[in-house]
Amino acid sequence: MLLLPLLVGLSLSSYATLIDFKAEVEALKYLRQYGYLQKPLESDTEDFSPEEVREAIRVFQQSFQLPTTGILDERTLEKMRQPRCGLEDPFNQKTLKYLLLGRWRKRNLTYRIYNYTPDMTPAAVSTAIQSAFKYWSDVTPLTFKEITYGRADIRISFHQRGISCSRPFDGPGKVLAHADIPELGTVHFDEDEYWTEGTYLGVNLRIIAAHELGHALGLGHSRYSNALMAPVYIGYRPNFRLHDDDIRGIQALYGKKAQREDEEEETITTEVPVTPSVPIPTSPMPDPCNDSLDTIILGPYGKTYAFKGDYVWTVTDYGIGPLIKIQSLWKGLPGNLDAAVHSPRTKRTYFFKGDKLWRYTDFRLNYGYPKLLTGVPPNLNAALYWDGNQKIFLFKGDSYWQWDELGWSILSSKKISSLFTGVPGNVDAALTWKNSKIYFFKGDNYWRVNKQLRVERGYPLSKAERWMQCHHFD
Repeated sequence: MLLLPLLVGLSLSSYATLIDFKAEVEALKYLRQYGYLQKPLESDTEDFSPEEVREAIRVFQQSFQLPTTGILDERTLEKMRQPRCGLEDPFNQKTLKYLLLGRWRKRNLTYRIYNYTPDMTPAAVSTAIQSAFKYWSDVTPLTFKEITYGRADIRISFHQRGISCSRPFDGPGKVLAHADIPELGTVHFDEDEYWTEGTYLGVNLRIIAAHELGHALGLGHSRYSNALMAPVYIGYRPNFRLHDDDIRGIQALYGKKAQREDEEEETITTEVPVTPSVPIPTSPMPDPCNDSLDTIILGPYGKTYAFKGDYVWTVTDYGIGPLIKIQSLWKGLPGNLDAAVHSPRTKRTYFFKGDKLWRYTDFRLNYGYPKLLTGVPPNLNAALYWDGNQKIFLFKGDSYWQWDELGWSILSSKKISSLFTGVPGNVDAALTWKNSKIYFFKGDNYWRVNKQLRVERGYPLSKAERWMQCHHFD
């Protein structure tokens, strides 16, 4: 009930046309959880005025290099929904400068790994953690020594959701890890994530560990999106090195590393060669930059999900998210799907493979599914929901079928070219996206269709460059 005065204020004017009630609640929780909305200790209420919320949104947008409108739009929500660190963003001050949270009084620190994720071998975990410490020892006088018994200065462990952690994690894809400031020394990782090294698959342990160790050494979050200490995880980067903001912050706490006479003072080496140690997957790990899609949907919570083999990843304005197993989100759903579609009409997601159909509400399998697919041939190519008539379109070869999901009526097949001008046959995937335009994918090409159902001028374009933004990984 305490939320109602705020939400009434948020729903006025431009807010009502951009964001629904559920998203407003989600954004409010985020702004409170990460320090953008705070009440003085002497305050006896947790209500916030629309002006306070608008200012918090504006500061968040400024912190993440978004247009500072103060309006909760889809792009702002998308940024709030990215995987991130569980620590607050203490840079949300007028200067937006990194904040120093404390320092250790000694320079030679010990650390201990109390347990290991089953996603990697213990040796690979130890190597990733050692590499994470090396980012900081390369640019400061600090040294770090691993011990296997007794109480260490920095204590590292993995925790499942709601188990043995004072700040419980929230499941896969949200808060990845958190740490305490000096000289508390605890660093926790979410065991519900899929931890990896040397691959775009899952969440990179070395980079996340280095970030959390930055907190354990006294650094707050950075406002630079490419910095290690940025609060949002932007994925595996093979040649990652510290940002100038990271170096300035840690050296403000501990000073510069003494250089030998034969070293160049400006040379900083942070990359430690590691051997990939992820378990062998049940199907080949896809390459979002080079592989074709099995299917793609604008799915639950307004996120874009791309599928290939046994894996799924999100596609955002900032590139691709971590690759995870399909069954970690949609339990009971097989890989190597033929087609999928999310219906904004019923909030249901339909998946097609062979002669079977799976139906989910959000990520929950509906009772009685999977079912046999009737009325259309098996092994479909693609599916999409069309706003124009609120029907689902199913594609195979050079033909399509219209399906009314509420009436279970399927019309006879027609040629794709009879409705969609310029769209090829045998497409890999299709969807209607946030801009209400239809997209078809085949190999590395994609076509955009306008409201007159004609392919727009200038298409096809490259899926890898425009959707997956693969130039980010060059």
